[in-house]
Amino acid sequence: MTTIVMTSSVNKTDGAIKKKLWAFIEKLSQNDEMLGLHIEPMKNPRDSRVRTGRVDDNFRAVLFRLEGGGAERTYVYMGTWPHDEAIEIACSTVLRINPINGVAELIAEGAPETLTPVDVPASPSVEKPALVSTATPLLESAGITLLDLTDVLGMDPALASRAMAAADENELFGVAEIAPTWQGIALIDLAAGTSVNGVLAALDAEPVVAPERHDDAALIEAMKHPAAQMTFSFVHDNEELRRAIEDDNFAAWKVFLHPEQRRYVDRNYNGPFRLSGGAGTGKTVVLLHRARRLWLENPDARIVLTTFTVNLADNLRRDLRQLDPGVKIAAALGEPGVYVSGVDSLSFGALRENPTEVPAATQAVLGESRTIRGPATSSDRWSSARAASGVADSPNGYLSPTFLEAEYEAIIVPNTITTREEYFTVRRPGRGVALDRAKRDQVWKIVAAYRTLLKMQQSADFSEVAAVAAQLYDGGTVARPADHVLVDEGQDLVPAKWRLIRALTEPSPNDLFIAEDSHQRIYGQPTILSRWAIKIVGRSQRLTLNYRTTAQNLGYAVAVLEAGHYEDLESEDESTAGYRSSRRGPVPLRLGFATLSEELDAVASTLQRWSADDPGGSIAVLVRTNGFADTVTRGLAERDVKAMRVDKGEPPVGAVAVMNMYRAKGTEFSRVCIVGASAESIPNPTTMKSAAAHGDEADALLRERSLLYVAATRARDALMITWTGNPSTLLSE
Repeated sequence: MTTIVMTSSVNKTDGAIKKKLWAFIEKLSQNDEMLGLHIEPMKNPRDSRVRTGRVDDNFRAVLFRLEGGGAERTYVYMGTWPHDEAIEIACSTVLRINPINGVAELIAEGAPETLTPVDVPASPSVEKPALVSTATPLLESAGITLLDLTDVLGMDPALASRAMAAADENELFGVAEIAPTWQGIALIDLAAGTSVNGVLAALDAEPVVAPERHDDAALIEAMKHPAAQMTFSFVHDNEELRRAIEDDNFAAWKVFLHPEQRRYVDRNYNGPFRLSGGAGTGKTVVLLHRARRLWLENPDARIVLTTFTVNLADNLRRDLRQLDPGVKIAAALGEPGVYVSGVDSLSFGALRENPTEVPAATQAVLGESRTIRGPATSSDRWSSARAASGVADSPNGYLSPTFLEAEYEAIIVPNTITTREEYFTVRRPGRGVALDRAKRDQVWKIVAAYRTLLKMQQSADFSEVAAVAAQLYDGGTVARPADHVLVDEGQDLVPAKWRLIRALTEPSPNDLFIAEDSHQRIYGQPTILSRWAIKIVGRSQRLTLNYRTTAQNLGYAVAVLEAGHYEDLESEDESTAGYRSSRRGPVPLRLGFATLSEELDAVASTLQRWSADDPGGSIAVLVRTNGFADTVTRGLAERDVKAMRVDKGEPPVGAVAVMNMYRAKGTEFSRVCIVGASAESIPNPTTMKSAAAHGDEADALLRERSLLYVAATRARDALMITWTGNPSTLLSE
């Protein structure tokens, strides 16, 4: 057998070539001397290890052959090109060990090794060459020297000199784009204000082999360096190899991890750990790899991977299968393997699995034994409860259905309040509206009527079900069903669901791993984990490098958040400081119109142009409400745009997806148009009116900002925002 190493530089190939390429690589992985492979050395190559192989009469694969000192050979696969182009690339590319830090690198013609160095002055007093701006270059102004880049970090001198000459971030990004992967990321980090030592720490810069070694065995080890694994990935089996070849997006995030991401995948923790980070920083990727790693280490482990909604859970299950089809997906909670489920489904599953224990659990949580056959779905259940209680509506709105639901969800259910007397004394942190004894008495009368109503219907709301499920495990009569619990989108979970998360597994090493971003909280109210027995003090880190969104789109999205004050799951200030992107693209477009018809005309024209420019690209139109989504879908159809309204399931292939901003959570598209971003629509007037009635206006406005941030960060490449009339006051300039 032959070991195959894939590289992140692998180019895209069309469907017909993919099938032939897969056949070629499969044969190569079995025996590199098979007839028909035609593995041939080059004439006068820059690297004697380089080879090309025959994919078909017109295309050749570019490879590096390493002997490694053992019986097996290792081939590093770089990509497939038309015959002459493949020969040219092969002859001009070098696979080497960085002489400073021992990281394996691919250096191509026109990349750093062949660039002409730019003279960089030793100090600001020395006259700068004409190529350099009269302003102090960006890195120099940050106190970084050429020797920092070359002798400390290990960057190529030619690349480093160009980086030192860059006048601003835009020029430095241009240098980063032609650099080997780890060097490009290092420059982006430096541009964001990270110190040289900080870059070294992020890249795990300790060499795994001595940099002065250049033999094949050393190269194989150097490709295992954490920084090198952003470029090289050892393929373990043919199925993984096939997926890497057939799926153009597979290698982009599922294989090549930043050392920081890999650190959180592999590290063990003595208790709950929280990983925060902005949209597109790879939190979900870390979760998937960590779930896989825990299962590989112990196939008998019971691993729960959960998140806020059914759609997001479906995405996690799909992506885990794509990452490694060999990982066992558990069919039920408590079985060995990875059980993937939305947290609400998890709650109801716990009740279904333990029917005889449910009455006692409901007695403890709700104050009475109750049969629960399904979820309470009626949207007017709190209005019905207030009517049944005989309590009149309050003039200031504190007895509105929205307030009552939030009070019940945030205070009463998670604290297992079962009597009026308990409610009179419970603390209500963060609830905005103060309630004296008389007002609490009114609220409790409605709560009592609400519980009676749901008992008659043999139903329960989602918070109640989560609290009852938690009680099943905390009560000691039902065994906890998990060894490890991994949570995605933790910022949107309400207290009762955190009680359930904590109850699923005993406190132990690697028990809870939580991914969240408080800037993306679009549901519910702020929650503090320590109140629900989840202690993360000293075990919390943040990802800041965005892999999805261009720097221009990310900058626009972050600017939407700047006027708001956000706190994390421990009530500490949450900052966007350090957020940066590894990609560049066009500046987002902001267009206003006098009428909706004119707005839709412009949107349709842009969508048609986008489709023509990139026929295989994914496109989405995002709007604030479901009703407006229907309007936009019809309007685009009238303008000959193939558009499909999306509520559930996968976004369409070959059509523009139209969805509300909430549904867009967890998705990404090459191009996104946010339509209807007017002052009359965002923030949503109904939401803000309801929030103002019970003192929640400030938090509701934060959630509206977060919703715009979520929408803007769905775009990988191009972003456009349109409105009719006046633009939303939340939009960035």
